[in-house]
Amino acid sequence: MKLMVLILSSLGIVTAQRGGQYSSLQTVPIIQYNNEVNYDGTYRYNYETGNGIVAQEQGYLKNAGQKDLEAQVATGSFSYTGPDGVLYTVTYTADENGFRAEGAHLPTPPPIPEAIARALNLQQQPQRPGPTRYYRK
Repeated sequence: MKLMVLILSSLGIVTAQRGGQYSSLQTVPIIQYNNEVNYDGTYRYNYETGNGIVAQEQGYLKNAGQKDLEAQVATGSFSYTGPDGVLYTVTYTADENGFRAEGAHLPTPPPIPEAIARALNLQQQPQRPGPTRYYRK
């Protein structure tokens, strides 16, 4: 819920500052809103605003009741039209491995150079025991 308020606030303010159709957050209508929270820890919500923001998320508690193994898992997406008129969409997953977002407009890291990739693959392979030699000085 906090994430939804943060996204709505941020995007609504940006739209208002950029001279969007709506002059303030009070005038942006919520066209659709659904929020479902279940006793087993699962949830889902979605909403759509009058200025074109659309968001949805669902989640659950992974390994419930197992100390040090519990993790909240959330997946979702949101989209909005930027000041340049382009529709931006972000999909994301948040879990015990952190927050990972994807979108055509988000930067991506450069590919790993081939020599480094080979070295990393060699490190992951099990080491074969070789002959043991002892040298005397």
